[in-house]
Amino acid sequence: MKSIPMVPQDQPPAPEETHETDSLVADPAKTGELREPLQRAMKTVFDPEIPVDIWELGLIYDVFVTADGVAAIRMTLTAPACPAAQVLPGQVADAARSVPGVTDARVDVVWEPAWSRDRMSEVAKLQLGMW
Repeated sequence: MKSIPMVPQDQPPAPEETHETDSLVADPAKTGELREPLQRAMKTVFDPEIPVDIWELGLIYDVFVTADGVAAIRMTLTAPACPAAQVLPGQVADAARSVPGVTDARVDVVWEPAWSRDRMSEVAKLQLGMW
């Protein structure tokens, strides 16, 4: 059988870290009130290549809400060249904005700390058969 040469495909550039949430200040009361609804909203967003939601994958690093109801979310991706890099942050922001009490959402993509399988929940590991 003759082997077929592989043609290297250019990877899309890794998105730059963003700083949309740097100037926002957490309101502990609002954050406490909206943390669970925001978590439920994040669980509706899925990485298109992995059949597990981004919350269980451990892609969401931090969530807080300001006194004005702005949700601030720090997230990462499974890899810098993730094909979903252009769409996942927007989907996360849209999911957060759907939560009653949230007036807007700002999402930062960060690379530190780097994502690893250790960040996945037990639920995600079970779903992916990684036990």
